[in-house]
This record gives sequence, structure tokens and C-alpha cells, in this order.
Amino acid sequence: MAEQLTPETPEESEEQPIQQRKNGLYPGVSDELAENMKSGWADTELRGLAPIAQAAHTADRRAALSARFPGERLVIPAGNLKTRSNDTEYHFRASTEYAYLTGDQSEDGVLVLEPKTSPDGTSSHEATIYLLPRSNRENGEFWLSGTGELWVGRRHSLAEAEQLLGLPAKDVRELAPALTEATGPVRAVRGHDASIEAALTDKVTAERDEELRVFLSEARLVKDAFEIAELRKACDSTARGFEDVVKVLDRAEATSERYIEGTFFLRARVEGNDIGYGSICAAGPHATTLHWVRNDGAVRSGELLLLDAGVETTELYTADVTRTLPINGTFSPLQRKIYDAVYEAQEAGIAAVKPGAPYRAFHDAAQRVLAEKLVEWGLCGDLDVEKVLELGLQRRWTLHGTGHMLGMDVHDCAAARTETYVAGDLEPGMCLTVEPGLYFQADDLTVPEEYRGIGVRIEDDILVTEDGNENLSASLPRQADEIEAWMAQVKQG
Repeated sequence: MAEQLTPETPEESEEQPIQQRKNGLYPGVSDELAENMKSGWADTELRGLAPIAQAAHTADRRAALSARFPGERLVIPAGNLKTRSNDTEYHFRASTEYAYLTGDQSEDGVLVLEPKTSPDGTSSHEATIYLLPRSNRENGEFWLSGTGELWVGRRHSLAEAEQLLGLPAKDVRELAPALTEATGPVRAVRGHDASIEAALTDKVTAERDEELRVFLSEARLVKDAFEIAELRKACDSTARGFEDVVKVLDRAEATSERYIEGTFFLRARVEGNDIGYGSICAAGPHATTLHWVRNDGAVRSGELLLLDAGVETTELYTADVTRTLPINGTFSPLQRKIYDAVYEAQEAGIAAVKPGAPYRAFHDAAQRVLAEKLVEWGLCGDLDVEKVLELGLQRRWTLHGTGHMLGMDVHDCAAARTETYVAGDLEPGMCLTVEPGLYFQADDLTVPEEYRGIGVRIEDDILVTEDGNENLSASLPRQADEIEAWMAQVKQG
């Protein structure tokens, strides 16, 4: 990795001939080099650009936001690069709220909705996106600044951004001072851009900002046509990633779970932006740890692999799919018994997903099936199913909720109010996961020894439709016989 040129220390600077420091901006850079770097560059401005595919949808989303908060200035930042170590940064991912409202993914970007009133007294907003413009070639920024395009790559000019996004675009470096001087009520999405928050310190309150965050979370509960298409794309890519993993299970056995992690990651980066969350590549007893993301364990024939992974599309919509696979391609009788129980629970949960149904219905349906199985296997003493459910005793082995909303975040709409989410009803256009599981810890002395260390989860991404639901990840087999046949076919092909 190349190291950027940096200005010298004051002592070194004093030793340079004066003619090499006349520009006064970058000590150690001669006037001749500085002048040379200003010219000789082709015009690369892009003209006549078509709007991005979701431009009409983002305009509708901003209109809904404007209607909710008339007369108030609304500030939604993309966020900044975050340091990983020393002078290297993490891969940037724009804030969900910003990308949802603009379709843009630029670091340091900020969307501002300025309130305005028409002559007839109608309140609305004028939306402006604030971005870093193209690098200045006159002052050396292009090749000497840390944000210079020679170092980090070309970005769109403000004029190009306006064509693509359907929004007026201005220089983001002018925004913080303008916000400092601004008057009137302001709301901002917090936690992404410290400089913007500092400029608004005396103008915002936590309570008002939380109302903005909640609204933007609830706005994503029902997906529009663009979002549904992106979720389909994410599920299709994820299915191909699972197939990639099955093809290399023999190599994973020779190495570790990280071979599985890397294999799926390759698919995510080739077909999308990234993985939507840390992949869970849990082999053997690691499958009983819900968020096993260390992925450094052994992969052994005869055990199960719980793979929970999702591709995030280039437009930042993620799948979230889990399959539990026999590493050698065949379930043992006990593995199949536990797997079939989870499959039956998932079938019951998926059947409960339909418009008008309480959100919690699919969880309750799946938990009842699992409780019935646990009672049938004698793991709950002499208690019947109703008592087990009343006391929640099945949760020792089911552990988690049966699903969550899905979209731009893997746990989408997380700031929504209880009454509109988990205590609400399902509507067409909502997308959620259905993911029951059974987990028998390796040290759980309340279950027979042969159960210990077995974990099974099956998860699919379910779209609520007008007349029921659609399984967006249905291309991946779920039933035990189908999984064995699919794995055999993939390994042969």
C-alpha cells in the first residue's frame, strides 16, 4: 500500500531552497512540480447522465418525510470513514437512512431538507444533497490531499450527482458553517457525522431527533417495488453463495470454517456490495452459538454445518438465509429427527405469514411445534405443551425470536415503535425472516448425551403478499431429503 506524500517537519522545511516553497501550501513540493500538476488533464466530466433506477422512489420517500415534519429543517448524514488501525480505514457503508432517501452512497454526504412555504401557505421542503466535489487541481488537493482523487479515485462532480440523483447538489464543506448560523426547528439523524452534530449542538434535542429516526425506521416497514426487486436479487445471489460453499466442503474440512466464510464472501463481493452481516459458518458444536462469527473451528465429516449468511446488493439490500447441512452430505438419524422438527416448525411459521395476521403469529406457531417436539422427546419432564409454553421452558433450547424485518439492514426497522412492529399486523410489502431453531449445548446435562452439540436453524426471507406470502429464498431446498439430493448434485456438478 503506497504511502501518501506529507509535508515536511518545520526543521526540514527551513533547509529547502526558497524557490521550492513559494507556493506556501506544501513544503517540499517545488513550484515547478506544483505548476506541472495543474495542467495537462483531459476533461472527464460526464454529461447527459440518466437518473439512477430508484430516483423516483427516493423522491417519494423524501415527500413522505417532508409531509411528516412540515416547517422543520431535516438533516440526514451518510457518515464518515472510520479508522481501522493507524492510517487505514474500514470499507465505507453509507447510513441506511441517507441511502434510503437519496440512493447515494458517498462518504461525508449529507441530505438536508429545508422548509419552505408556498404563496398559498402550503408547507413543503427543498431537498439538497451536500457532497465532496471533484478534487481541485489548482491548489494541489487532487494529488496531495488525503481525499484527493489521485489517491482515492474519481468521484462524481456536483453536476453529475444532480443528474443521477435528481437533487440539487452543493459542496459539503460549506454545510457545517451554514448549519451553525441556521435558525428555526431542526431534526437530525445522529451517530454518523460528528462535525454535523457539532454544528447543530444548540439546535436539536434527543427527543426530537429520535422521532425522526423512528419515522424513517417505520417508513421502511412496507417495501416498494424497487426494494422488493433488490431483495429478490439478494436472495438469488445468496443461494448461489450457498452452492459455492457446498462445492468446497471437502477443502473446508482440510482447513477450517474460514474457508466457508471466504467462499461465501467472494460471491457477495462479486455480485453485490458486501455481506449484509458477519457470516455465521458454524460447524459441529459451534452451531449452538447463535452468533458464531469467529469461524475458526474445524469442519468435520459426520457433523452439521449451520451456515447463516446473506449477500448485500450494490444498492444495500440484504438477504438473511440459514441452512443446516450435513457436512458429509447425509443426515444421521438423530440429526434428521432434530432437523425435521425445526423444518416442521418453520413450515408452521411461514403458513402464519399473511396480510392482517398479527406480527407475532408466525413466532407463536413455530414455538408451539418446537414445544410439542420437546415434550414428545421427554425433555420437559411430565409437563404438557400448554404448561411448557406458559412458562416459556422451551426457550432453553429454542433461544431466540423466530424472525425479524429485513431490508437495508439485516434487522431492519429496528427503531420502529412496538405498536407498529412486533405488536402490529402484517401488511403486503413487508419482508421478514422465519427462522426457528433448536440448540442443544455441548454441556447441557438436561438432554441425552447424543443430543449435545447439535444445533439446527432453518431461515428464509418471506414477503407478505396480497393473498398470503412468497418465499424469496425458496430456490434453496429446505426439506431433509431435498437437501441431501441437492448437495449430491452440486458436488457432482
